[in-house]
Amino acid sequence: MPSDQRPPAIFLMGPTASGKTALACALRAHFPLDLISVDSALVYRGMDIGTAKPDAQTLARHPHALVDIRDPAQPYSAADFRADAQIAMQASTDAGRVPLLVGGTGLYFRALQRGLSNLPEADAAVRARLAAEAATIGWAELHRRLAQLDPVAAARIRPNDQQRLQRALEVIELTGRPLSELQSGGAGEPLPWRVLKLALLPGDRSVLHQRIATRFDAMLSDGLCEEVAALRARGDLHPDLPAIRAVGYRQTWEYLDGRYGLPELRERGIYATRQLAKRQITWLRSELDARVFDPERPGLEAAAQAALRLFLGSA
Repeated sequence: MPSDQRPPAIFLMGPTASGKTALACALRAHFPLDLISVDSALVYRGMDIGTAKPDAQTLARHPHALVDIRDPAQPYSAADFRADAQIAMQASTDAGRVPLLVGGTGLYFRALQRGLSNLPEADAAVRARLAAEAATIGWAELHRRLAQLDPVAAARIRPNDQQRLQRALEVIELTGRPLSELQSGGAGEPLPWRVLKLALLPGDRSVLHQRIATRFDAMLSDGLCEEVAALRARGDLHPDLPAIRAVGYRQTWEYLDGRYGLPELRERGIYATRQLAKRQITWLRSELDARVFDPERPGLEAAAQAALRLFLGSA
């Protein structure tokens, strides 16, 4: 059998607060790697604290492509990411280096590797009407409607996930076909890189939960509320934007609206982050071809280095 002649690329995946960035930077010190962020929140400028964005010193020493490339008023899609990531990957390969894509947005990893379904473009009129309906009858009622029209999609979309729920109903209206049916067909050209997948999956979920709580407390201490207040003060941002719906930002926006106090902000922010981590872990467990590492076990960096050496064929 002929060997795979595609250039190499590495996916470093894991739930939030699992130590992906630290490991990526450590690996870059030993291998000719270019880091590419796979994070739906890190793309936004001015959203640094609540996204746990690497600080300026880290980014100067270990540059990450696809960080700070959008204003929060500009939505960023999986299709946008796929196009941008392939440009960054090709630049890395052309320079004789290896792209390492690091992050926790499973949809982006999947879109990059498997391509995107042939879905219609967003329709502003349909979306506005669905939003108006939701304001009248509630998103839970729209979720019940989706369950009748596309039970497969409804099973994986939470009733309070307004963005995905709206999109699923929009697709049905525009195409007359269920979103799950269109997505099952797959689409797009195969990724022209051979990929090593590394997944950080904590064996003890309680340790990850503690890390999430500690990190959210640090965000509050570092000025998360002030950061969101500055975003609100712009006047052109609102809670329905994908950037503001990001975990931590939505809860802080509601706190600044006066809907609850600081203790409840902390509780809600930590809970939402834990739920995000749970969804990320569930997705990662479906990536059966990934090399799994427990980020809390000693020797993580050495084990990851060994996997890269074997994959890249270096000594």
